Amino acid sequence: MTSPIAQPRLHVPRGEEFLLLSPTWQAYAYRNVHRMFSTRAIKRGERVFPFRRGLEIAPEYETGGKRRGLEHYIERANVAGLLVLQGDTIRLERYALGLEENVRWSSMSMIKSLTATLVGAALKDGAIANLDDTVSKYLPVLRGSAYDNVSIRHLMTMSSGVAWNEDYTDRHSHVNRYSKSLGDKVSGGVLALMRSVVGQHAPGSHFNYNTGDTYVLGALLSAATGQALADYMSRKVWAPFGMEFDAFYTLESEGGQEIGGSRAGMTLRDFGRFGVFLLQGGQIDDTPVLPAGWLDEAASRAFTLDPATNSYGANGYGYSWWIDPDGAMVAVGFAGQTLYINRRAGIVIVTLSCHPQPPFAASYGIDVKAERAAFKDAVLASI
Repeated sequence: MTSPIAQPRLHVPRGEEFLLLSPTWQAYAYRNVHRMFSTRAIKRGERVFPFRRGLEIAPEYETGGKRRGLEHYIERANVAGLLVLQGDTIRLERYALGLEENVRWSSMSMIKSLTATLVGAALKDGAIANLDDTVSKYLPVLRGSAYDNVSIRHLMTMSSGVAWNEDYTDRHSHVNRYSKSLGDKVSGGVLALMRSVVGQHAPGSHFNYNTGDTYVLGALLSAATGQALADYMSRKVWAPFGMEFDAFYTLESEGGQEIGGSRAGMTLRDFGRFGVFLLQGGQIDDTPVLPAGWLDEAASRAFTLDPATNSYGANGYGYSWWIDPDGAMVAVGFAGQTLYINRRAGIVIVTLSCHPQPPFAASYGIDVKAERAAFKDAVLASI
């Protein structure tokens, strides 16, 4: 067998390792998702929503009996990108760990909240008739499965009732089987996995965080609108609101269905712009994109949670948004990605991070959950 001519090549980790990476590889992988998985562009438009730049804040907070500042927070919480917005005004913007202004970082599960927002747009457009419609009305491929009696509302509130294991450390869990299917780019692989799961609880009765549910939600949106999910996001929000850069959804396979619940890629400021879009009531140029009252519903607690049971410290879950104890809606992603939207205070905080994961987290010695909560409170007190 003839060896190929030696050429410079870029190495990226295997897709199936994405949730199991060491701290050495996290920052590299999170800004190179488009090289690890198939993607479809979310196209920007001709104009860019302009941010103002205000006086910079200098939040200080206390953890472990010590007073700390911004630089401590960035280093202790492994922060790659940090953006604080007061309305449309930037009050703080920082980059680290190889992230730059034009570099897209993995959303992880933050994209769940953005995808669910498109359900509101599809409802307003009439492409979806009712949130209580069953999944199989739009996705006949799931007829006869555990999703037969599951509604769109159940998908958005993580209450489908199907048996799903979201354990990132278990290579045989549902979420890691899902991840391997994406890494192997298996056409139809994720829906086949979703057809195979069994019912465990009555739909709507039990909260169980399930990345597969949001994959189903994204596929349902594509079927209902007759558009690729990336194209619908571009048409409804990305282009008309004025995002600065093209973003992307990852795909299950080359040219296949978008992954509605994980691994999209966006820049720091464009995550922030999505937050401002919601601060402004989900309107663009005074034209509502979402139904009246949608954001109040989305930010209401469909389920009340114990903050100790989730990585963010949320005490509720709405329409694919975690609810902060202070009432803010938060998109949360694996390893410390957060989009915090406090509509009452008019504040958006975007944090892109590389929180170490098991088994590496055991030797890290920093409670990043407490660190983030203390810093968030310090930001609010600084404005």
